[in-house]
Amino acid sequence: MIITNYADFWFKLDRLVAASKIKIDRQKGTSHPRYPSFIYPLDYGYLQDTQSGDGNDIDVWIGSLSSQTVTAVICSVDLEKRDTEIKILLGCTSKERQAILDIHNTGSQSAILLVRK
Repeated sequence: MIITNYADFWFKLDRLVAASKIKIDRQKGTSHPRYPSFIYPLDYGYLQDTQSGDGNDIDVWIGSLSSQTVTAVICSVDLEKRDTEIKILLGCTSKERQAILDIHNTGSQSAILLVRK
């Protein structure tokens, strides 16, 4: 039997974000340092002093909503890098969520989107 506690999952993500400093290292409209043709459609950064599956800080996408609450999570797998990770979406509209999902479903990557209800 599978028991799922969605409310607790979102509550704990909210607590993690609230207890972390958000560092934006790639602003909306700037190009990726290794892939200059890729332009960031939203601010992109990380939660300082956290750890993701790749050993780095947890990545975040920052949307245009005034409230920067957790609106969704992307779970991705990358066959080229041979890793998986999550990315937290903060204050993202449904259109922004879809754009970010599309980005993570290219090349050797595949991703799913978990949307907060």
